[in-house]
Amino acid sequence: MKPPRLLPDFFRATWYIYLSSVSLHAIASIVYVFFPKVLGEFTDRLQTGLLTGEDIVRYSLLLLAIGVGHAVIGGFGQYLVMYVGRLFEFLTRRKLFAHFTGLSEHFYSQNGVGKLLSYFMNDVTSVRESISMGVNQTAMATMLLLSCMVAMVTSGIPLYLIAASVGPLFLIPWIVTKFGPAIRKRSLKVQESLGTMTESAEEQFGGIRVTKKFAVEPIMIDRFGATVDDIRDNQLSLVRLSSIFQALIPFLGSTSLIIALTFGGYLTVTGHITLGNFVALTLYIRMLMNPLQQIGNVINTIQRSRASLQRLNELLAKEPDIREMEGAREVRMEEASIRINNLTFSYPDAARASLHDISLDIEPGMTLGIVGRTGSGKTTLMKLLLRTYNPPVGTIFIGDTDIHEQSLENLRSGIAYVPQDGFLFSTTIRENIAFSRRDANEQEVETAARQAQVYNNIIAFPNQFETKLGERGVTLSGGQRQRTSLARGLIKDAPVMILDDSVSAVDAVTETEILSTIQAEREGKTTIIIAHRISAIKHADLIVVLDGGRIVQRGTHEELLEQQGLYATLYAIQEEGSQHVAGH
Repeated sequence: MKPPRLLPDFFRATWYIYLSSVSLHAIASIVYVFFPKVLGEFTDRLQTGLLTGEDIVRYSLLLLAIGVGHAVIGGFGQYLVMYVGRLFEFLTRRKLFAHFTGLSEHFYSQNGVGKLLSYFMNDVTSVRESISMGVNQTAMATMLLLSCMVAMVTSGIPLYLIAASVGPLFLIPWIVTKFGPAIRKRSLKVQESLGTMTESAEEQFGGIRVTKKFAVEPIMIDRFGATVDDIRDNQLSLVRLSSIFQALIPFLGSTSLIIALTFGGYLTVTGHITLGNFVALTLYIRMLMNPLQQIGNVINTIQRSRASLQRLNELLAKEPDIREMEGAREVRMEEASIRINNLTFSYPDAARASLHDISLDIEPGMTLGIVGRTGSGKTTLMKLLLRTYNPPVGTIFIGDTDIHEQSLENLRSGIAYVPQDGFLFSTTIRENIAFSRRDANEQEVETAARQAQVYNNIIAFPNQFETKLGERGVTLSGGQRQRTSLARGLIKDAPVMILDDSVSAVDAVTETEILSTIQAEREGKTTIIIAHRISAIKHADLIVVLDGGRIVQRGTHEELLEQQGLYATLYAIQEEGSQHVAGH
């Protein structure tokens, strides 16, 4: 894969804007360097007694024109470079989000939301500042430095005086090479600690209700405070080094001014140069100090942004674990069976396999029930079927096609997956239900809500289906969130539907009504029901029992009850509990 080239690619697309900005800054700097020359001529005429009233008006207008020209031309150049910096921010954030959507579930299991947000907020902003303010200040400072040097050389000031005055400035490249790598290294630590802090904050906010219920606020404050302390230590380390660096460059500029005043003053008194040349020289040196300060700031900013750019490039270099094969084809999911042959699977970096030698045939229109203890591999099997993790090649087929050879869009659009903890977005109930079918009309949304037995709950809200949910659906109860998620799966009307313990938060009566509706509505379509409660799967055409990642039993409800195994044991325990509750 070609390595990421975030900035080179961006500069290639926007070079003409940068060129225009730099050109305008060059013109503004050339205009500005006439200021000392005009003032020097004014001083010479004043000293010789040749200054007239007309001269005062003329020199005043010249100085005014120089000031206005510099401000207008330089201001427009600054606007262009700031505009292109914001454009980078806009395009890069879109590019990052598109990249995130292509990364696999394994990536998100290793990186928290807060850490990912730090890329959007901290790193992109840092790079944007360097290519907007950095380029702007560099262009202005460089052009002004060059213009001042040319103007000094052509103004009649002796070259040896110029060389002596600007000599200390030649130490700047050496200082940059000494401080630059250290600043970049410390900046990288700051960005990483900011990401850790953001991740911690996101986690603490998400779990604030648990924190308050257990009255452990001091523990959470200490835990978050540790990440803030780490940021403070890293930032102070960076600031100490940056402060020394930024102080050295203006110091060199001040040294140049001292030499100009001392040596130039001596030459003026002894008659080797005119008073006008001395005034012009000191003004030129004084003009050099501001761009030197800007260059120091820019170098500091660039070193910091290089750390952020490194993080962004490393992120964009990450390739998704789940990739579509070249020439991937589509399969008619409505007519295809699902075949699993000798499937054994281990999660990345796991010490042992989660599934062992799974073989299973699911014919079109079949209802399959999967039951087993917690951690037996039920959800893992569904993740492999959806290819959120990659199964071994040659183990899962849709029809006669290995799912590695099937397009991801075709595979996932043909499956409606309803997880136990159905995620709801902070938008309206209607938009959550119609998430996969934005063109669904009002009647279709309401029908799906009725099928999921959540319609009556929704219409009880003042705004009904237009009710806006809080973050992650906190407006709704656990059972309501689960049924709203179920409605989202039902409205998709996919050839294959997977219910991953998705009615666990409802009572037995509601569960029976929901499953009866699904059974009637999905007649002739494949349905896979994962459950802990046997009542949710006993009507299935085939039931498989998983234990320790292996299929230990398979058959219908009646066949499994006749066998002395885990299924009969689970059924007996659940029936005994139901009878105990009924007796009370």
